[in-house]
Amino acid sequence: MIEDNTSPNKYFEGIFVTDVSVIQQKLQHIKVFVFDWDGVFNDGRKNIDGHSRFSETDSMGINMMRFSFYLQHKELPVSVIFTGENNKLAISFAQRENFHSVYYKTPNKKKALEHLCELYKLSPLEILFVFDDVLDFSVAQHAGIRCMVSHDANTLLKKFAVENRLTDYITKHNGNNNAVREVSELIMMLTGNFNQTIENRMHFSELYNEYLQLRKSISTQKFIIKDQSIAEDINE
Repeated sequence: MIEDNTSPNKYFEGIFVTDVSVIQQKLQHIKVFVFDWDGVFNDGRKNIDGHSRFSETDSMGINMMRFSFYLQHKELPVSVIFTGENNKLAISFAQRENFHSVYYKTPNKKKALEHLCELYKLSPLEILFVFDDVLDFSVAQHAGIRCMVSHDANTLLKKFAVENRLTDYITKHNGNNNAVREVSELIMMLTGNFNQTIENRMHFSELYNEYLQLRKSISTQKFIIKDQSIAEDINE
């Protein structure tokens, strides 16, 4: 249940393509958080070296969303980044935040999805996917919950996503304005433990310490596409 029986529409001005009650039902089966990088954590712009940035506001949102999951299930959600490019900051972020894995230089994201599901013995329906562009539709088509990051310029693409049922929610904010934080807080609210999550983090509670120590034990795996298949990148 949503805390205090408050409708999320009161706080979130994005587009609910799927009814809130249905998203809540789907959420009960979610075990994995997968994030696209470019256009989701940023506006998609890169510097001369091909790098793009992220926001600590989004980082904290993801941390709280993972902790929210831990409070509910007493285990960590599998957390993953998909990126089609060799973005060193995406890899560094995944390692800093103790994500389970990062798939990079993998423009065919469906292959990454298939590998991820095989690796963790998962169904795609157990995945929450945060994405923004056409390259991500092959994953969004199969994922359990799909949150599409809005951009002012992609009006027709958003229309296509809605008409083809490729998203459950479209954010109000864009990637350069903390769309990931918007998704994180929405998911915590729909889980029904937003206040509990924030209060435990605020007081650095024993439960938060338990979660943090478990998170720190994760060593991020890197995967890359080689010869049309996904392989672990063990090079440092």
